[in-house]
Amino acid sequence: MEMLSCAITGHRPTRFKFKYNENHALCKKIKNSILEVFRILHDKNGVTRYYVGGALGVDIWAAEILLSLRKQPGYGDIKLIVAMPFENYYSGWDEQSKKRLLTIIRNASYCTTVGKEAGAVSYKKRNYFMVDHANFLLAVYDNDRKVRSGTGQTVNYALKKKCSIFFVHPDTAEITRKV
Repeated sequence: MEMLSCAITGHRPTRFKFKYNENHALCKKIKNSILEVFRILHDKNGVTRYYVGGALGVDIWAAEILLSLRKQPGYGDIKLIVAMPFENYYSGWDEQSKKRLLTIIRNASYCTTVGKEAGAVSYKKRNYFMVDHANFLLAVYDNDRKVRSGTGQTVNYALKKKCSIFFVHPDTAEITRKV
């Protein structure tokens, strides 16, 4: 039986009204929506493999939610794959964020580095790599065309690849689905 998988994409904290304040009600709502989508993917669709890009914001939240979910009864089969754009891309991060990412990497099922050097090409390669390995995409994204983003690029690539997409709106946490 084929192992079904889901790639995760979403905005950096600066895009959200609450910035880096994860205690904000909207951030908690978004995290709950992400968890709800993971439960739907796992329980109703049989998705057990999840790809995150290891970026600040949605990637980190999703990875931590998955690692927590994996500890719960019935979810022990979850595999978390961290796809990094290039070596040490997080070197300029604050210590707390670095610590969170390194904990995720340590607890992930697998970690891979997709690109060779720092820059947009490696981020795009990483995003496409995740979609190329996924049946589903979870995108915390609002389709605001005025904002050029790797998240938008990833969503457009997933649409082209005919991935089934779950959207979580960054301003409302509302879940919608495009099959």
